[in-house]
Amino acid sequence: MNVEAILRRKGDQVATIAPGVSIAAAAADMRRQGIGALVVSRDGAVVDGIISERDIVQGLAALGAGLLDSKVDELMTRRVFTCTPQDSVADLAAEMTQRRIRHIPVLRDGSLAGIVSIGDVVKARLDEMQDETTSLRSFIAGAS
Repeated sequence: MNVEAILRRKGDQVATIAPGVSIAAAAADMRRQGIGALVVSRDGAVVDGIISERDIVQGLAALGAGLLDSKVDELMTRRVFTCTPQDSVADLAAEMTQRRIRHIPVLRDGSLAGIVSIGDVVKARLDEMQDETTSLRSFIAGAS
């Protein structure tokens, strides 16, 4: 299974935020949408960074409540690991585990085309395993 299959199921909408928006507004946006990260983008196509709950919590621990008035581009992760729709879900799971990241923007021809979360990857892998189990059970039942 590849990333394209995940995007077909969940859609290609990506929650983005401009770099100059406050951390307080970013946190409120995440809460309102029930998500754990926002892709930082000036134009909705180019990935400038990503801001996650983890980034905000670490910033609060280091800088205190004054952080909420800071801008997203002061706190965002700038070196963003991305993938393409052709990447395999198994490879993505390994990268997410190794890099300890939970959200990966998907780029198609250099432009933002979706986002994949660790939950999406786990669900896809479970679906793959269920399909394999069903196939094996059918094979065994047919061979008896």
